[in-house]
Amino acid sequence: MNQNTIDSIFLQDVIEGLSKSPKELQCKYFYDEKGSALFDQICELEEYYLTRTERKIMLDHAGEMAQQLGEQVMLVEFGSGSSMKTRVLLDALIDPVAYVPLDISEEHLHKTARQLQENYPHIEILPLVADFTKPFSLPDAKRPPSHAAVFFPGSTIGNFVPDAAEKMLMTIANILGPNGGMLIGIDLQKDKSIIEPAYNDSKGVTDQFNLNVLHRVNRELGANFDVDQFKHKAVYNQSLGRVEIHVVSQCNQTVTIGNRTFEFEADEQVLTEYSHKYTIEGFVALASTAGFVLHKQWTDENNLFAVLHLVNEASS
Repeated sequence: MNQNTIDSIFLQDVIEGLSKSPKELQCKYFYDEKGSALFDQICELEEYYLTRTERKIMLDHAGEMAQQLGEQVMLVEFGSGSSMKTRVLLDALIDPVAYVPLDISEEHLHKTARQLQENYPHIEILPLVADFTKPFSLPDAKRPPSHAAVFFPGSTIGNFVPDAAEKMLMTIANILGPNGGMLIGIDLQKDKSIIEPAYNDSKGVTDQFNLNVLHRVNRELGANFDVDQFKHKAVYNQSLGRVEIHVVSQCNQTVTIGNRTFEFEADEQVLTEYSHKYTIEGFVALASTAGFVLHKQWTDENNLFAVLHLVNEASS
């Protein structure tokens, strides 16, 4: 996919999202080079328990996870970012054939892939620039793998509403085919006193990350958002079990994108992301609609987060 095509899809998605009522912007567009770097900073924040909790689960149980995934695997990571947690898994895997980091942020992806190839010369690193919500094909490895396995950490699946999450899981099942498994991280339901600070950090990094999507629209699509006239907002909706993240207009204003204009009222919210929180039972039920069955689960001592190994029902 060339850059002109990518820009055209970006413009189409932004215009479509801002034409809705209420307005929205897709969270996948957070991850340009700056956004990816900001997210790396978020992962190190004291309030953001998700990354360190999932990483500790993986450090404690990487050997078991590797046994579950099996030998000579091609590991495919959706939304790989800096692949920090993946390194724990790559260190533990048994004779892995290839690692396919898949991400929408091209520069960040290739930089990470080069570092990984230096650190893991025995594993073929095959970076793939793609939107994992759209159809794509896996690259061919020089050495044939016994099977493919998907690594989907960080509770990224929580960004999808239930119907879209089910569709995403079906896409994964189709990519894996028989004998394929998935290692997936999910953030568990808990008190909002723990959840909300993770999305409203004291240093304001999450504010920058959320508002960066407006900077990106300005820079890449020639829009004229006055970013200072928007603010970050994130609240936990207990009844729906999800964090709802918005940018909020601080005044009545008009924004031009291409040949389109969009009116924003004071206090109008633009949805940028959902982050759904699950129970293990609830997520396993959701995954079962795509043909997955639970083989093994790992959680931290406080039950904040879980990593699940799920396998296609046909191959279980």
